[in-house]
Amino acid sequence: MVRPLTLAEIPPTVEAPYTGKYLRGLIGVLEQLPVSEIDDAVSHLFHAYQQNRTVYLFGNGGSAALASHAACDLGKGTTLPHKKPFRVVSLTDNMPLITAWANDVSYEEIFAAQLRPLIEPGDIAFAISGSGNSPNVLNALHAAREAGGFNIGLTGFNGGKMKGICDRCITIPSDNMQHIEDAHMCVMHAVFVALRQCVHSNGP
Repeated sequence: MVRPLTLAEIPPTVEAPYTGKYLRGLIGVLEQLPVSEIDDAVSHLFHAYQQNRTVYLFGNGGSAALASHAACDLGKGTTLPHKKPFRVVSLTDNMPLITAWANDVSYEEIFAAQLRPLIEPGDIAFAISGSGNSPNVLNALHAAREAGGFNIGLTGFNGGKMKGICDRCITIPSDNMQHIEDAHMCVMHAVFVALRQCVHSNGP
C-alpha cells in the first residue's frame, strides 16, 4: 500500500514561479484601471435607476457568467429597506431562448433578438467583451442604439469595434485575457458597491 505524501514531502512544481508572476501582473493592471470612466458609468447607471429605466447585461463565455453575476449583485444587492429596486436583466440566463435563436436564426442574434422587444429609450445596454469584437455583442449594441438606448461597454485590449458604438466604454489596459477578465470582475464589484451606496444615500 502506497503511503500518501505529507505536505512537506510534496516537491515544488515548475509552475509555482508563474503564480506570483501572474498575480503581480494583475496588480499592475488594477493599478492602471480608468477609475474616472468607471465612476462615469456609475453615474449613468444611477441616473437610469432614478428614471426607472432598465439595464440589460450580456456577453459570451466568462463575460456571460459575469453578466449574470452582475445582474444578481445589482438586482438583489442594491435592494434596501424603503428603496425601490434596481431594474436589471441578464440576457445570458434564458438558455432555451438563446439556443432557439442560435439554432433557428443565428448565434449572432442571440442578444439583439432578446433586446428588440424589450429595450426602450433611456434604457442601458451593458456589454461585456474581452476583445470588444464579438459579433453578437456588437449586434445587440446596434439594436440598443437604434431603440434609443444608452450603451456602456466593458472590454480590454484596444476596445475593439465595441468602443465605437458605446456611449461610454471602460477599457482594461491589458492584452492578457485572464487579467482582463479578472479586472472585469473587480470593475463590476466596484460598480455594484458604488451603486448600492448611491441608492442608500440618494435613492428614492
